[in-house]
Amino acid sequence: MENSGGSNWTLKSDPSTELLPYCCPSCDGGEEPFRGKVLQTRTKARSMSTPTAHNSAKFRRTQSLHGPSPVTTFGPKACMMKNPKAVMHIQDPASQRLTWNKPPKSVLVIKKIRDASLLQPFKELCVFLTQQKNMIVYVERKVLEDPAIANDESFVSVKKNFCTFREDYDDISKRVDFIICLGGDGTLLYASSLFQESVPPVMAFHLGSLGFLTPFNFDTYQSQVTQIIEGNAAIILRSRLKVKVVKECGEKKGTMDEKSLIISNGDTEPNHKSMQYQVLNEVVLDRGPSSYLSNVDLFLDGHLITTVQGDGVIVSTPTGSTAYAVAAGASMIHPNVPAIMITPICPHSLSFRPIVVPAGVELKIMLSRDARNTAWVSLDGRKRQEIAHGDSITITTSCFPVPSICFRDPVNDWFESLAQCLHWNVRKKQSHLSSEEEEF
Repeated sequence: MENSGGSNWTLKSDPSTELLPYCCPSCDGGEEPFRGKVLQTRTKARSMSTPTAHNSAKFRRTQSLHGPSPVTTFGPKACMMKNPKAVMHIQDPASQRLTWNKPPKSVLVIKKIRDASLLQPFKELCVFLTQQKNMIVYVERKVLEDPAIANDESFVSVKKNFCTFREDYDDISKRVDFIICLGGDGTLLYASSLFQESVPPVMAFHLGSLGFLTPFNFDTYQSQVTQIIEGNAAIILRSRLKVKVVKECGEKKGTMDEKSLIISNGDTEPNHKSMQYQVLNEVVLDRGPSSYLSNVDLFLDGHLITTVQGDGVIVSTPTGSTAYAVAAGASMIHPNVPAIMITPICPHSLSFRPIVVPAGVELKIMLSRDARNTAWVSLDGRKRQEIAHGDSITITTSCFPVPSICFRDPVNDWFESLAQCLHWNVRKKQSHLSSEEEEF
């Protein structure tokens, strides 16, 4: 899959994992002449049913573990209709590798603000990138305004080579080749929010409190960063949610972040303001400071599926399934699974359980007509604003995932995080029975 933005990286499949052309079970890997006859018969049958069918020997079966190949047939005449609206191809997670079209020249370093323990790692990394790797380093202006960095005379020569930017003011989407995060999971979420379209590959070092999304240890950063620059790494595509918040103009309702305001051309009704966001973890709609239950209607592809009565509802990505959603009773989903999770928060119904819907559906949330109070929405814990009658929140899968660089591979990294950060299935082991105890 090719990156849709201006960065010079692509995602490729490992050629060693490609499968052989399809054979029916009867051949069972027999001699080659027999296999040729089977393929010849199958090709003839396809050409009889579909005049535009392709030679099966020319195409290899998909590496997808989640669905059929677009060229797969079902019986003698049935096949999948080509969908021009398809936005992604799902493949075997183990085959996702990072490669560079051109050697990377620029890197964005994101450091957790107001954390004194990160000052020394930040300085070491920047010196390494600028002096040893000759990289152009982008740093947020407010990071350099930290007194501990601003007053460090030994760091002055390094700071002169930095390119600085300001959030919500400067567009660096086509200037950065990859990103290095120093901090916890919140640092990665912040990096995602800086890019509303194509996101450069992200390398996250575990220097925060939890570290579920940050697999790299800073002790060996030089060799690890060098390996990434050379393009030798596995990568996982973390899907995001495209969120559109439409608010009625007129009387002031709650707080709005004017910097994130996007006025669409004819896309909304008159007297409405539309804001769009890219969300990596979750969209949370809650009752805010009100003592009443929240009462919101949930639509799926234009159809009302339920009314949420409780403290609120969480709409999350698979990456966000291990965040607020799992605390509210949802299942944990691997980031490579294409899905959207809907999790109620303290629902006033014993039968309201969390559900998983296919990626790509369009969800819409609005206040119910008889709701007693307004609701509040937050996106990845930020941009919190009030939702009143007439406002709406539309959510679907984004075309712009976050390419997160893996320490080992997507599967092992995820289970390692479950064990180390959430202590998944950790308990005292049951002792074995002795021979005397077995007799009784």
